[in-house]
Amino acid sequence: MERSAMNQDRQATYAALDAWIDQHFDEQVRFLQALVQVPTDTPPGNNAPHAERTAELIQAFGFEAEKHAVPAQEVKDYGMESITNLIVRRPYGPAGSGRTIALNAHGDVVPPGEGWTRDPYGAQIEGGAMYGRATAVSKSDFSTFTFAVRALEAVAKPTQGAIELHFTYDEEFGGLLGPGWLLAQGLTRPDLMIAAGFSYEVVTAHNGCLQMEVTVQGKMAHAAVPHTGVDALQGAVAIMNALYAENVQYRQVTSKVPGIRHPYLNIGRIEGGTNTNVVPGKVVLKLDRRMIPEENPAEVEARIRAVITQAVEGFNTERGYGSADALRVDIKRLLLANAMTPLPGNQPLVEAIQQHGEAVFGEKPPAVGTPLYTDVRLYVERGIPGVIYGAGPRTVLESHAKRADERVVLQDLRRATKVIARSLADLTA
Repeated sequence: MERSAMNQDRQATYAALDAWIDQHFDEQVRFLQALVQVPTDTPPGNNAPHAERTAELIQAFGFEAEKHAVPAQEVKDYGMESITNLIVRRPYGPAGSGRTIALNAHGDVVPPGEGWTRDPYGAQIEGGAMYGRATAVSKSDFSTFTFAVRALEAVAKPTQGAIELHFTYDEEFGGLLGPGWLLAQGLTRPDLMIAAGFSYEVVTAHNGCLQMEVTVQGKMAHAAVPHTGVDALQGAVAIMNALYAENVQYRQVTSKVPGIRHPYLNIGRIEGGTNTNVVPGKVVLKLDRRMIPEENPAEVEARIRAVITQAVEGFNTERGYGSADALRVDIKRLLLANAMTPLPGNQPLVEAIQQHGEAVFGEKPPAVGTPLYTDVRLYVERGIPGVIYGAGPRTVLESHAKRADERVVLQDLRRATKVIARSLADLTA
């Protein structure tokens, strides 16, 4: 009888949380619109103004945001313009009385690019969805997490533990000056964490990522006398062919993590040449190598360097170039993001989100891995169990994340907020 009464109390709490979120949902939508309407294109990465605006908006809810500005020179050396990370601390009892749960979402975004049919920063609502860059990933979860915490405090009134909101601005460059910087500075050390999501799934693992810059150096010459130069673009083609051939081999390297298939290599940017009538003397390639959790990053990088070196040697040998006029190559690592692997302590997070996801959505969300990479790994690397869950569609593709006409379905935003609020009620009970 006692257990039945406790269960009834819990169900009443969940229903009250849902009702609070429904009553305040128009306010939540306006909050998200205000966040989307402040651009945070990265690059160039001038993101401090958005942090200031976020702090101003949440102050109206009674939330005081600590503003942690990363030193300007450090940001500049990193390739961005300004970063101010925010921490909002909500303690519910004496220190040590319960777990501290961090909720992290990033405000930096890739530039809109071409092909939009709506203003990328207009936050226009049409057909039950809000359109704009970061509506899905991940300014949407600034609102999901903020309003879930507001509902928790208004309804469940927890008396132990604590919640922290981490709003950071360096996910697109790898997270080292976002969550990585907050953690390295000793500004936070939560027991559990939930990071911004992008689909109905509970993500417990993700790929790693290695990004490299390859500078191919030849010798410029007039196109009328090409034999007097060394064509860096032809050399780059030899390198690209060798790298793309690796993708055939990667299909044989499969992951045991559901949701993750095999490694992949992509050459995403090529720059070079001076004019149409000039043999290119220099070409720069930027590549992205996704690593499954089972791979060793050091071995992956060594293999790529070897493939490039062998391709250059073959190019020089085929053309009979000596040391004086040989094609040369410089390889620089831009980013190494380790894979996120599940920690045993994440089970309370997974169970709570799955339970309430099933109650709110009508089906149990699977716990899977994703081929994306995120800055959640920076928490996990420090032994902090975490999962990825928040507002998003059934699949990442449906959200148009990082593509034109990115959008979030408002009903998905509402339901994800309820799932987070209910889960927090359990975790802080």
